[in-house]
Amino acid sequence: MVTTSAGILIYRLVPDLEVLIAHMGGPFWASKDAGAWSIPKGEYDADREGALDAARREFREELGIDPPEPPYAELGTFAYSSGKRVTVFVADGADLSLDGVEFGEFELEWPPRSGRTARFPEVDRVEWTAMDAAHDRLVKGQRPALDALRQHLGEAAER
Repeated sequence: MVTTSAGILIYRLVPDLEVLIAHMGGPFWASKDAGAWSIPKGEYDADREGALDAARREFREELGIDPPEPPYAELGTFAYSSGKRVTVFVADGADLSLDGVEFGEFELEWPPRSGRTARFPEVDRVEWTAMDAAHDRLVKGQRPALDALRQHLGEAAER
């Protein structure tokens, strides 16, 4: 069965285009930068929840703050090489405050095969990042969402 996720790519123009990305938490990602960042997102069951509702819920769970108010636009659904699919929505985050960010946590057996579990943050930091830097930092399967954002903003400017 294919895993489905949904997330929100937040952007702002200050004056250049920046996106909000999150560094994945846990011991595996701790010393990595390139390919270790993500759009705030998470899994959902399409039979029980809509993609946008899931994306908004996951944003709150991962970052501990509410996502921006609508409007949202769907950028598309992007497939990872693993087959996982992530539906990405976009919203203007010019007024989004990162005050009060509090990262959600998960449990993991650590060290491996030790029989002990430890709690780790789902995300250990979040940053506004220029588009070129975001491309290098995001996991490979999410990079096409940046191109879709550029296209979306270009089309919006033409209206």
